[in-house]
Amino acid sequence: MHAFLAHSPKLIAHSKKRKNSFKLSTISYELSAITLSAISYQLSAILQSDTQTKETTNSTANNMNRALRIVIAGGGTGGHLFPGIAIANEFVARNSETRIKFVSTGNPLEKAVLSKAGFDLHSIQVAGIKGRGIWNQIASVLKIPGAILAANGFLKNFSPDLIVGLGSYSAGPVVIGAWLRKIPIAIHEQNILPGITNRILARFADRIYISFENTRSRLNPVKVSWTGNPVRRELLEAADSSEDGAAHAGDRKRFTVLIIGGSQGAHQINMVMAEALDYLQGADRLHFVHQTGEADEKMVTEAYRSQSVSATAQAFFDNMADQYRQADLIICRAGATTVAEITALGKAAIFIPFPYAADDHQTLNAADLTGDGAAELIPEQELNAELLGAKINHYLDHPEALENMAARARRHGKPDAAKNIVDDCYRLLTA
Repeated sequence: MHAFLAHSPKLIAHSKKRKNSFKLSTISYELSAITLSAISYQLSAILQSDTQTKETTNSTANNMNRALRIVIAGGGTGGHLFPGIAIANEFVARNSETRIKFVSTGNPLEKAVLSKAGFDLHSIQVAGIKGRGIWNQIASVLKIPGAILAANGFLKNFSPDLIVGLGSYSAGPVVIGAWLRKIPIAIHEQNILPGITNRILARFADRIYISFENTRSRLNPVKVSWTGNPVRRELLEAADSSEDGAAHAGDRKRFTVLIIGGSQGAHQINMVMAEALDYLQGADRLHFVHQTGEADEKMVTEAYRSQSVSATAQAFFDNMADQYRQADLIICRAGATTVAEITALGKAAIFIPFPYAADDHQTLNAADLTGDGAAELIPEQELNAELLGAKINHYLDHPEALENMAARARRHGKPDAAKNIVDDCYRLLTA
């Protein structure tokens, strides 16, 4: 990993800061790991009789692409959820009789997105650990035994062939329950720096799929496969469209800038973009598509209207494939799923990482591209209206730089990630 950090003193400093953050998380990490191990071994004897029948059933290998029963555990944010949906769709594409169940805490985003995607959601009660203060961490750990028992009951009833963990804290009890029942386990890590949940669950997993090659050294190399981060099928189809923005910028009257701050929007980006309108040159050639989040929708809409700048500002876009396809330049956070989508589609982007993400992993995600000229990175503490306006003006007037960045980004893309993961899952189940 340090190879791509070496070009920048700021990123070297960031690496040192990240090491310090590991030290601060040691207590919660070890507390969680020890507790999970103790609970697991105590419950394994109770569940042994249940697993014997299941083990016999699973030992009879069937052909590849047979109908399966799959549990995909984890969610919470779009960054965890959308890769899971991409994997689920690939399983269903192989065999329409395959049954998929998602398991997570059941927040409104999960319910809305999974309902639209046509997948069932089973909710469990569990809370996060990291960054919540020592007493809240202890309280969260004390909830784990009940969550594991609840997950075990669900797994016993559904009788899945495979568990796929997505890395959020809600995946923990399900993966541990699967390990106790001797159900094959695969986990996927979206970010370049593994989160605390996957660092714990890696010891229980049969397969570990990673999005960035630099993640390999941080996990058991015997289990690891560098597949990339799965991207939703509808977005991949946009990559082949003849309406691609960057490729046809000269054929349209307006240069389209897509601004996305994650499923909840990004308040700081919203505020700076509203002020940056004062610094735009040739605004009559620009069109903005801005995902604001609910809280800032009215403010951002009014900012564009007052400056007479063409824009479509909404709290959330369901048709992201269309928005990506038409975009010439993307301004966004650097969550792993956003990075995967941008590289799979081959789009030019300015990343503004969320500075409070766990272990500042968004900066590391972005740095994997910026070191190769495949994107730009602006730390949020350096972001201001004049700078952002200048960047937009530059790419508006230099389409060749935009196309070069997009081409370099495409080289980092892994559009076959979901296919590669599902191929390997079938190999795991037929071994």
